Amino acid sequence: MRNALLLFAVLVFTLYSPFLGAIPLDMAAVFTPASLEQKIFFDIRLPRLLFAFSAGVILALSGLVFQSLFRNPLMTPYTLGISSGAVLGAGIAIKLGLGTLVFGISMLSFFGFFGAMATVFLLLYLSRLLHAAHQHSLLLLGIALSLFYTSALMVVFYLGDAMQNDMLIRFTMGSLSIIGWQHPLFLGIIAALFTLIVMLWRFELELMGISEQGAHLRGVDTKKLTLLLLLVSSFGIGTLVSISGPIGFVGLIVPHIVAKLYPLSLKHRILKTALFGGFFLVFCDTLTRVTQTQSELPIGIITALFGAPFFIYLLITKTKG
Repeated sequence: MRNALLLFAVLVFTLYSPFLGAIPLDMAAVFTPASLEQKIFFDIRLPRLLFAFSAGVILALSGLVFQSLFRNPLMTPYTLGISSGAVLGAGIAIKLGLGTLVFGISMLSFFGFFGAMATVFLLLYLSRLLHAAHQHSLLLLGIALSLFYTSALMVVFYLGDAMQNDMLIRFTMGSLSIIGWQHPLFLGIIAALFTLIVMLWRFELELMGISEQGAHLRGVDTKKLTLLLLLVSSFGIGTLVSISGPIGFVGLIVPHIVAKLYPLSLKHRILKTALFGGFFLVFCDTLTRVTQTQSELPIGIITALFGAPFFIYLLITKTKG
C-alpha cells in the first residue's frame, strides 16, 4: 500500500511538473488559444517532459541490464566509458566547428553517437582477451577508457577557443533544454522499443543475473543475449548522450532504489525500473527549472548531488547487511 501511494504521488508530480519553472504557468491560461502560456507549455515544457522521462527510462534500464549481464552492481554504460566516448566525439565536432545539419541530424549529435558506439565495439573486442575474468576486468577497462577519453578531451579543450570551450563545458554538464518535438518523439520511440526488447528477454536476463553458467545450462545463448542487450542499451545511451550530454548516476542508483522498494524477481522489476527512472529524471529536471537564476542549472549537477550521497548510503547499508 505504501509503495502504491508513492507511485501515485510521483505520477501526479510528473504530470504537474510542466506547470513549474522560472515562469509558473496557470492551468487556465495554458488552454487559452494563442496565449504565451500555451506556447510555452506545448512547445517547450511538454516536449521537455517527454524528453526527460524517455531519457530516464533509457538510463535506468541500461543500468539494470548492465548490472544483470555482468552481475556487478557498479556496471553501467557510464562506468564502462561509453558516455565518455560520446562526449569526446561531440568535443571533436565542436572543435572542428561542425555545427551544421546533415539530413536533419546535427553533426555534434552524430559525432557523439559515433564516439559512444565506437567505445562499445572496442569493449566487445577487448573483452574477448579477458576470458573468464571479464566481468571484473571489464569494469577496470571501462575506467581506463574513461580516463583516456578525459585526457583526450582536455587536449581538445586546450586547443579550442573561448566560444568552443564554453560549448564544450555546457555539453559535458548535461542539459535537457530542448525546443520542439523532434528529439522528444525520437527518444520516446527508442525508450519504448528498448523497454519492449528487455521485456521480451526478461526471463533470460534474470537467469543471466544469477549465473551465466546456469543460464547456459538452461539453453540460453549467453553470448548472443549479451551482445544483443549490450548493443541495444548502448544505442539508446549513445543517442541520448549525443543530444543531451552525459547524465550520470541515474542508471547506477535507480535499479537499487526499485530493488529496495519492490524486493521482487528481476523480471517483475523491469517496468518499475523504467517508470522510476523517468520519474527521477523529471523530478531532477523540474529542480533545474525552478532553481535557475541567470542561467539554467545543468541536469548533470542535480543528478550527481542526489546520486552520489545516496549511492554511498547504499554501499554502507549493503556492507552492514
